[in-house]
Amino acid sequence: MKIYTKTGDKGTTALIGGTRVAKHHLRIDSYGTVDELNSYIGLIRDQQISEAYKSILKEIQDRLFTVGASLASDPNKSKMIIPDLHESDITLLEKEMDEMNSQLPELRHFVLPGGHTTVSFCHLARTVCRRAERLVVELAEDGTVNELVIKYLNRLSDYLFVLARKLAKDLKADEYIWIPRV
Repeated sequence: MKIYTKTGDKGTTALIGGTRVAKHHLRIDSYGTVDELNSYIGLIRDQQISEAYKSILKEIQDRLFTVGASLASDPNKSKMIIPDLHESDITLLEKEMDEMNSQLPELRHFVLPGGHTTVSFCHLARTVCRRAERLVVELAEDGTVNELVIKYLNRLSDYLFVLARKLAKDLKADEYIWIPRV
């Protein structure tokens, strides 16, 4: 099988189900941003972090492929069975955040991204996740989107923020807080 099909040479692509849409279509932008997020998660996973974090990040990457498949499907035409998100996927993120938070000092200020490359990668992933969430919320206004997709992306951005803080602590990196100039 060749990787190139030439079917997108005129600026369109096919959704699962066969519907052709412009490559700038909100549905394409949504799952493309989820794909970008998945790449950043891979970058975090490639860092010198514990195997426990790597295992959770691998699980997240798997779920992001599920999210992408859901978003890439034409809800009116696709007959393909798409893997589903489950409430337990969201519960896992919450459980992991609670565990990490229990080991962190109370958050009293906004945190500036930085302090260590790995921490910065987490913040990059967090901001891409928030962008994906915004796009998917917009898509849901006019199209069919599994509500767990929105919920998962929302919780994942929170997870990435807590992970950034926890990794800063683990890596003995400075956590820079924002003190507004007044």
